[in-house]
Amino acid sequence: MTDRLAQARDLLAAHPVVDGHNDLPWALREQVRYHLDRRDIALDQRAHLHTDIPRLRAGGVGAQFWSVYVPSRLSGDTAVSATLEQIDVVRRLADRYPSDLRLAHTAEDMEAARAEGRIASLMGAEGGHSINCSLATLRALYDLGVRYMTLTHNDNVPWADSATDEPRAHGLTRFGEEVVREMNRLGMLVDLSHVSADTMRDALRATDAPVVFSHSSSRAVCDHPRNIPDDVLERLPANGGVAMVTFVPKFVLPEAVEWTRAAEDNLRAHGLEPLATTPEALKVHQAYEEANPRPVATAATVADHLDHMREVAGIDHLGIGGDFDGTPFTPADLADVAGYPHLIAELLERRWSEADLAKLTWQNAVRVVRDAEAVARDLRTHRGPSLATIDELDAPGDA
Repeated sequence: MTDRLAQARDLLAAHPVVDGHNDLPWALREQVRYHLDRRDIALDQRAHLHTDIPRLRAGGVGAQFWSVYVPSRLSGDTAVSATLEQIDVVRRLADRYPSDLRLAHTAEDMEAARAEGRIASLMGAEGGHSINCSLATLRALYDLGVRYMTLTHNDNVPWADSATDEPRAHGLTRFGEEVVREMNRLGMLVDLSHVSADTMRDALRATDAPVVFSHSSSRAVCDHPRNIPDDVLERLPANGGVAMVTFVPKFVLPEAVEWTRAAEDNLRAHGLEPLATTPEALKVHQAYEEANPRPVATAATVADHLDHMREVAGIDHLGIGGDFDGTPFTPADLADVAGYPHLIAELLERRWSEADLAKLTWQNAVRVVRDAEAVARDLRTHRGPSLATIDELDAPGDA
């Protein structure tokens, strides 16, 4: 495998990873309230974070969608304000480390950053609660650089169902369809990670542009509601979208599903949120794991998902979205952002060609951004900003 790792690193030097989802901004909020001097990511931060610049470089990352996530327990204008604070820290990171990070809004920006030897920094909003049912707020987020929005997080929004909540809309409401259309007009990618399978299907019917799954794996390989059913994967070639496989053990390793549920219950019993990354939460996690050894995923586990997803959707519709700093547990050999060469080495061992791996790591993600831009240019020639409201479109009896 040593030779495969060397080959993987060479490949990533030419075709770096576009990672679809990293929660560093929220970790910085929780751990140090955005005081970047206290988490200088120019230095090794492995004691605190999955992510820093030296490890991004070691992992062969060429572009990163930074999640400007806020939890769905925040609602209304509070969620909007917190999202703006998340956007602010991404912009501050790019300003603080200009030789390593470059803000990117377009596919051309991504290619330019690579040519300069910098990491293209894009933003994705994780959850429609971040726009508070306002299409004007959606447009404002786009103007600030947000280039995808995940329609839901772990809870439903009034216009779309989440994968991990009780069905209410059974997909998208009329306003939800309007959100998708307005995202198409802007050139903002519709992200279908976290949403229910019915929401996925409704969004694929409503969209004029390719969609993404910023961090989701195969439901056929690991039966978790956060993953993508095969009938949805089968529709990606016609849509042109990209499914970015995630590394989260509870989404990729069947044995980890029940263990993680118990670990999350233990966090709640200590008065902590399941997604918390505070020092207190990490200590609780570590103590639980010492008493209850967790099933361990590996790069091979993730590769099993990619093998299946390639068979169903085709190589032109795959990418990578690790979800680093958004999960307390990671696969053994994908422990942090330096780990991508291990996944590429595993796929080389499985006879994936270098041409196919270049699509997985760089080309597919850049292409889907470019294609969404092209759709937006066309739509803006005959469609202006939507002024629709949820009260107008989703009034009782109008569904």
